[in-house]
Amino acid sequence: PINLLLRRLSEQADYQFATLTPTHPVRAFLSRFNCGTIAPHPSLSIQTMSEPEIFRTSGTLFESDTNVLALTETLLPMNPLSRPGVRLMDRFADQVHFDDCKISRGDADKELKQRTKHLDKLRDKISENIGTYYAGTDASLPLSGRYQAIAASILFSGGVERWRARHVAGKVTAPDAELYAIRSAIVNATSRDDCTDIFIFTDSMASARRAVDPSIHSGQGHSVAVCEALQTWFTRKDGQSITFVYVPSRLQLDLHYKAHKYATELKVALGPRPATSFDSLRMQAALSRGVSWNVLFQDPEYRGRNFLQLKTVDGAIAQPGGKDNPWIHFANMSSPQLYAR
Repeated sequence: PINLLLRRLSEQADYQFATLTPTHPVRAFLSRFNCGTIAPHPSLSIQTMSEPEIFRTSGTLFESDTNVLALTETLLPMNPLSRPGVRLMDRFADQVHFDDCKISRGDADKELKQRTKHLDKLRDKISENIGTYYAGTDASLPLSGRYQAIAASILFSGGVERWRARHVAGKVTAPDAELYAIRSAIVNATSRDDCTDIFIFTDSMASARRAVDPSIHSGQGHSVAVCEALQTWFTRKDGQSITFVYVPSRLQLDLHYKAHKYATELKVALGPRPATSFDSLRMQAALSRGVSWNVLFQDPEYRGRNFLQLKTVDGAIAQPGGKDNPWIHFANMSSPQLYAR
């Protein structure tokens, strides 16, 4: 429904205020919690309003000023490492590699076998060099919604485990937690004097590419820490490199699967105010509107009498997903272009 769609877009837009610089003119209208370093507007700022006036007033500015307080992540719009010519990939692109692999649906079994052979050979090769550090990184995001995400990383060298750590990431998305795990492994590996090469085994190449991108995005603080650590490490001496290696989760490759089990073993309740990320709050806004739509659709007067009730394989009534999929996707059609919406 268009009213729920507009409400979702409005809530997601509220968090864009967090991307403003501390001296952005719009901050002059916000409360003291969000005004940054700029002086409040003498007559139009929320700070100059009395409590009765604030209570009687509503609007986009007030909603944004309130909702953005739920974001605990700090975004850095003017981060020096994100300037052109200074960015990690501008200076050291030839020392950052991505060993990616696309698994097609048609030949999945064959391609997975080939990927397994490649990963086994790579692991055997890099484990022979003591100066090569390689890590399995993974994250756990319980579906129940009652626990915080966990980021885990295990570092190896010469076939021996050298270090492991897991971190409570908060109420974040899976890519945010994966990025946290990658950051943890890289920062630890680059701090070792004998480290000459780094290999990161991950099942989230999107997070791996985001790790070397210090621009504004969810989890930017992790990316900045990675870029800072790698730039210092690369300038220490020539010939060093880092490679991000894609590991399909279904392969359960030993060093990556160890990180997966290590992450899933820890359960931490959300608590009253867990850490949040930019993407997690935007996703929460989308999911809440989706729930509202599903509740509304249960009313026969709203749904109508001639709507075809689709059912899933377990017999439950099919409902739209949280990613704006059409109802027909439950028919498992491979291409949306094969049907008209």
